[in-house]
Amino acid sequence: MSDANSSNGTQINEAHSAIYATQTSTFMQFPAYHPQSASDAGVVVTGIPFDLACSGRSGTRLGPNAIRQASANLVWEGIRWPWEFALDDHLKVADAGDLAFRYGEPQTLVDNLETHAGRLLEAGKRMLSLGGDHFVSLPLLRAYARRHGPLALIHFDAHTDTYSGGTKYDHGTIFHHAVQEGLVDRDHSIQIGIRTTYDRQNHPFEVLDAAWVNDHGPAAVLERIRRRVGDCKSYVSFDIDGLDPTYAPGTGTPVSGGLTIDCALKVIRGLVGLELVGMDLVEVNPAYDHADITALAGATLALEFLYVLAANKRRTSLIKSAGR
Repeated sequence: MSDANSSNGTQINEAHSAIYATQTSTFMQFPAYHPQSASDAGVVVTGIPFDLACSGRSGTRLGPNAIRQASANLVWEGIRWPWEFALDDHLKVADAGDLAFRYGEPQTLVDNLETHAGRLLEAGKRMLSLGGDHFVSLPLLRAYARRHGPLALIHFDAHTDTYSGGTKYDHGTIFHHAVQEGLVDRDHSIQIGIRTTYDRQNHPFEVLDAAWVNDHGPAAVLERIRRRVGDCKSYVSFDIDGLDPTYAPGTGTPVSGGLTIDCALKVIRGLVGLELVGMDLVEVNPAYDHADITALAGATLALEFLYVLAANKRRTSLIKSAGR
């Protein structure tokens, strides 16, 4: 729109910014990522609009767009509370948009996602992936394992997703296959917020169930995570149903008795210092959301993870400067 007189005589200036909450094309209004052009982004956001592997309520294919839209409400805060620095002073982020694949043909999702992730990782990027149902973690972990070897998994969820049954494309069996394929280091992996049945005698990971987390709080959770993960390269997978439905009703398989959003944010922030290589945020289902609170929770958790990466980078720079 060019400058013009409105009905009351006031000029409209084209250079004025639109209201922040209307800017939703990319996550946090980060610049778009184009693989054909050079980018100094250290982290690339990718949407994965896939929900053909869900066993409950479908609709998570709309999750990436909902998270991006909700992130517009977080853009205005240049230095996000409680951090003491601006994100883009220490970390460049770009948004690659949504992954393309043939709808109705899940194997094309697997192939395209492994290729996309592999190229980004080979270029030295980290990834923040927005699902989609939790099945997307499996092709992501395959790409990560090719680059980094078996990873320590830090997994937030109501379900362990280690079930050996199910189908080839199943969001409930992904970490069973990840163990079988050697993608994760079972001795250094941990699951947080679990509150559904699993085989406790033969389970491959340490579990902090939701009742224990709610009784002991974020500090105790972080102590257990650090003890378990150590100095291993770590991947964070956050299923939004790890939160209690009070805070995240918009998901396919909600389970009562989960984590508060305050607890989850404090745990994510507390991961500073760990060698984190990537994160996925999955199972946001806007069709069952109310007032976008699930999408907002997802966007906020994803943003906090980016701040953790920035804080790690900032700390490394300060250590190098002090050593000169």
